[in-house]
Amino acid sequence: MIKATMNDGHEIPALGFGVYLMSSVEVEQYLPQAIETGYHHIDTANAYFNEVAVGKVVRESGVPREDFFITTKLFPQSYPYDQCKADIDATLERLGLDYVDLLLFHQPYGEYVEGWRAMEEAVAEGKVRSIGLSNFPVHKIEQIMEVATIKPAVLQVEINPYWNQHALKAELAKIGLGDVVFEGWYPFGHGDAKLLAEPVLAKIAEAHGKTPAQVILRWMLQEGDVTFPKTTNPQHIRDNFDVFDFELTDDEMARINALPQKAYYDVPEEAPDFVLVHNDYRNQA
Repeated sequence: MIKATMNDGHEIPALGFGVYLMSSVEVEQYLPQAIETGYHHIDTANAYFNEVAVGKVVRESGVPREDFFITTKLFPQSYPYDQCKADIDATLERLGLDYVDLLLFHQPYGEYVEGWRAMEEAVAEGKVRSIGLSNFPVHKIEQIMEVATIKPAVLQVEINPYWNQHALKAELAKIGLGDVVFEGWYPFGHGDAKLLAEPVLAKIAEAHGKTPAQVILRWMLQEGDVTFPKTTNPQHIRDNFDVFDFELTDDEMARINALPQKAYYDVPEEAPDFVLVHNDYRNQA
């Protein structure tokens, strides 16, 4: 497994397994298959309502806890300082774990500046190993950097061949975050058939005896990004992990990076309605 070293010194596996939009029943069915395949990096969130199932599978897997890298995320309702303290404890209780390897603020709204102090305290208390952000734009990251004593170790954003985030990486380097690890969601454009049929990817895939999806994942690894494709297809679970036995050439990387750029999803400046709904994350099967 390829690993990246974060700016806090901890390592993060570059390929993980995502459980976005999976029910608890699906997690209990497919996550064991992923773990058996070799995925030990698992990405969940409070807002996925499947942390209880993730924790159960992890604990019953037979794999030592220290061999896992578990990421979860807090939604904006958890950002106020006191609430953040309480909700970190509640998250650990749902997962049934003593600590998580990475905790992220999931969306760039609410009292994230105040909450960052609670995140840092969770690191000091051993409840969290690393902390970071998801979907945050540069100007909101700068607000956190003004108060931070621990820099964000990870920024989780959309990354795929149609949105390689090179511009965002350059912007972050200008504010002292050139060492942040980028994690990419939507690696396949949320299953976009157009992306997976892209002629450039098809030709490269043919040259290596791989699929376009495998070429995308390999491209992300060579970009230095972390990714966690989500699938409930057992063959795809195996295929997505079979990306360590080939390497793209510099020319192939350049051809992929030359594709026209457009995001699938633009994160709005103001919170959309779904973010403002107060959820009881304790209500999980």
